[in-house]
Amino acid sequence: MTKYSVHQQPVETLLTWIKSGDIAIPEIQRPFVWKAARVRDLIDSLYQGYPVGYIITWRNPDVKLKNGKLSIGQKILIDGQQRVTALTAAIVGQRVLNNNYKEIYIRISFNPLTEKFDVLNKAYENSPEWINSINPIINDEITISKALKEYMKFNPGANEDLVEERIEKLKRIKNKQVGIIELDQSLDIDTVTEIFIRINQKGVVLSNADFVMSKIASDEQYGGNTLRKLVDYFCRLIVDKDFDKHIIDNDSLFCNTDYYKAIKWMTKSTDDLYVPNYIDFLRVAFTYKFSRGKFSDLVALLSGRNFETRSYEDEIKERSYKMLSDGFLDFVNQTNYQRFLMCVSSAGLISNKLISSKNSLNFSYALYLKLREANFPDARIQFFVKKWLVMSLLIGRYSGSADSTIDEDIKQINDKGIEVYLKQMEQTELSEGFWSFRLVSDLETSSINNNAYNIYLAAQCNGNATAFLAKSMKIHSLIEQRGDIHHIFPKKYLTKNNFSQKLYNQVANFVYTEQSTNIKIGMLAPKEYMSKVKDQITQNKLDICTIDSLDGLNENLMINDIPLNIMEVDHSNYEDFLKERRILMANKIKNYYEDL
Repeated sequence: MTKYSVHQQPVETLLTWIKSGDIAIPEIQRPFVWKAARVRDLIDSLYQGYPVGYIITWRNPDVKLKNGKLSIGQKILIDGQQRVTALTAAIVGQRVLNNNYKEIYIRISFNPLTEKFDVLNKAYENSPEWINSINPIINDEITISKALKEYMKFNPGANEDLVEERIEKLKRIKNKQVGIIELDQSLDIDTVTEIFIRINQKGVVLSNADFVMSKIASDEQYGGNTLRKLVDYFCRLIVDKDFDKHIIDNDSLFCNTDYYKAIKWMTKSTDDLYVPNYIDFLRVAFTYKFSRGKFSDLVALLSGRNFETRSYEDEIKERSYKMLSDGFLDFVNQTNYQRFLMCVSSAGLISNKLISSKNSLNFSYALYLKLREANFPDARIQFFVKKWLVMSLLIGRYSGSADSTIDEDIKQINDKGIEVYLKQMEQTELSEGFWSFRLVSDLETSSINNNAYNIYLAAQCNGNATAFLAKSMKIHSLIEQRGDIHHIFPKKYLTKNNFSQKLYNQVANFVYTEQSTNIKIGMLAPKEYMSKVKDQITQNKLDICTIDSLDGLNENLMINDIPLNIMEVDHSNYEDFLKERRILMANKIKNYYEDL
């Protein structure tokens, strides 16, 4: 089967396709990333007759309408967005979004005497040798004779024949050829992705989510273009509250929609526990509403795909856009969003630093929305969501390519119910061997981004644990304040005794403690600084830490899962200490999970 065709088209034809809507350029793509100088270079290459690369299009399938007729699908621009946007900006005069999401014009000036192009600035604007903007000439807004007459009026000493020849050459830019690779409409999305990767010389991976977002943005019949804005604007508002002014100033149409009302609350929210990007947003809404995990299925459904008859039907397309819209609105709903975050933080996952897998968070939010839609009691929703989130983080459920795993999990939950499927997962993944061996082994690491260690910290936060050798300072406070992790066996002490970085930075040697305590511990062996702690307690004179009783000391060691023989250990006992503490940490995690 022929997967694609390659042909050449003049710039003018390409721009005509775009104006007529035959090629769909997503209206609200991320900002135009080219600098204006690259637009200038593109125009110069066309003027000189140099190749400017290929654009890649993929035609939407033909959809069967309710009246039985076929709607011919648009071509979606898969690759070449920046080049096409540059052409429409420079030649058509279309505005583009800058990095601040503000619409701007890019004016390209031309000097017929030197045949140089540049971005319009005050110097060129005031110089008679420069034509301020090329687009009226190329775009047939003024004739060559009029442009020549205007130029010669301000440059009477110029060679008129030469100027005329170069203005004519400028006008011929619209006749220059652009390579177009048109992918066959029958190709599935995975094949299209593979072709894109192989053709693209930079090897930039275009994800299936990118295809979905381009497809949504190119749809005006069912409001996909507005849905795309909802996603991009919400994700931007999470990290930039001032962006609301840009929406108000530049997109009055969107401001009059219910979608804008639905996200307005985010301008006053300060939580950064969950910062979804457009892929996360899409993942949650799709998984929740469609009970599927593969984005290729969403592309098919938004095209009107009937999986049984293998045809494309307008009713399916319409229904799919409605479901996606409902899913998006449920995602951004303030009550849903904030209650979900409260659920996450109540499990001790108080910082995004403790959540190593965004897809675990995404799936858990989809599960939350699904159970809420099914009218589960709030207490049961919190129970299942917290259990699933922690379990999936512990076992690395969604590491690597997550589509298939998410697809399997949501379908199993649909078929069996969350309670049955969660028990099945626990029996399969969280056996006694997991708690006693695998988890202990996972804690044998020097990486603080380790799933097991992060869940251990969540368990400490969940239990409101006090910091090491502290009477009242809580671990969750130190994490929230971005406090430092310190070593039980001081780093310099172990280095002096010839321990490698991989050994002295084991997570089982880490604790959160107050800075003042860490400074006073210095390079002392544990048995030496613990002796000082006991002395300050018996002498009732606080020095090295804030603990003031032996019972309080023992309780603090137990809370922080410190082997009680720390009172007697030095570097000769270090590796045995690590083994014992890993077992205690794993046991803390097990008890925490079971008590969620």
